[in-house]
Amino acid sequence: MVKAYVLIKSEPGQQGDIYTKVLKLKGVKNANAVIGMYDLIVFTECADLDNLGKMIISKIQNLKGIKDTVSCVVIEPI
Repeated sequence: MVKAYVLIKSEPGQQGDIYTKVLKLKGVKNANAVIGMYDLIVFTECADLDNLGKMIISKIQNLKGIKDTVSCVVIEPI
C-alpha cells in the first residue's frame, strides 16, 4: 500500500467545492482545509505507485478549481 499527502492550491472561492469532491474519490482517506501556502491537504492510499500517480493526475488534478498540487509520498523512517 502506497500512502501520500497531496497539497492543493485552489482558485479563489473553490476550496469548499474541491473539498466535497475530493472526499468522494476512491483512495482518498481524509482531507482538511488549511490556511497557508496550500488550501487543502488530502491523504490518499493506493495499491502501488502507478495507481497513485494515475489517481492524482486523472482524478485530483482534473477537478475544477485546482491551480496546483504537490504530492508527498510517505516513506518508512530509516
